[in-house]
Amino acid sequence: MGYSVGQVARLAGVTVRTLHHYDEIGLVSPGERTASGYRRYSEPDMQRLQHVLFYRELGFPLEEIAVILDEPAIDTLTHLRRQHALLTERIGRLQRMVAAVERAMEANIMDISLTPEERFEVFGNFTPEDYDAEVRERWGDGEAFRQSRRRMAKMTKSDWGRFKAEAAQTVEGFAEAFAEGLPADGERAMELAEEHRAHITRWCYDCSYAIHRGLGDMYVADPRFAANYESSAIGLTRYIRDAIHANADRAGA
Repeated sequence: MGYSVGQVARLAGVTVRTLHHYDEIGLVSPGERTASGYRRYSEPDMQRLQHVLFYRELGFPLEEIAVILDEPAIDTLTHLRRQHALLTERIGRLQRMVAAVERAMEANIMDISLTPEERFEVFGNFTPEDYDAEVRERWGDGEAFRQSRRRMAKMTKSDWGRFKAEAAQTVEGFAEAFAEGLPADGERAMELAEEHRAHITRWCYDCSYAIHRGLGDMYVADPRFAANYESSAIGLTRYIRDAIHANADRAGA
């Protein structure tokens, strides 16, 4: 016959003291009694308590909830529809807040820790962050992108100097091999390709052979990369791409 106060407290996830308070103010009062005179909560009482808890979760004060629940001609389905609409609105608002916080977190994580003067010395007029949207569009906002930004955020001016020097040394090696007429699928070119992949893995993100293939293709397809490599030797971009593919083939990837 109905539910005891203790049972309702456990089912609803509230304290017995809360239920006693709701009873005292007439918000949710047990409507049944046992033969011994103990109060018990009926199904309609439980339904009313559920509405109270929903509205409380939505931030309504108890006085206002009492008025809402006692409105004439308002049935359970109407309350549920109203609660659904309010909850949906709140979820949307919270999702927007989460997105804003994530953007703030990302901006904080991705802030390259250099002074303005150091940034200019390292990058000149190039601003790495300006390419974030393009990188996301091309490669997706995956682990490689996030890993790269986390690592770069920790790099000092000295780190950036070594990063650029190592990259330039590898390109110089490619240019020399190309000038000597060494084949792109030869040992020297493939060693340089592996050196290039290791450089990316060491400084930026875990560069798999599949990712490396994609980078080689991008170097040829993107005029900005092509212009950078072609300044050393006409045809060098395709040579680097072919060496990267040959190295991946050698690794069976």
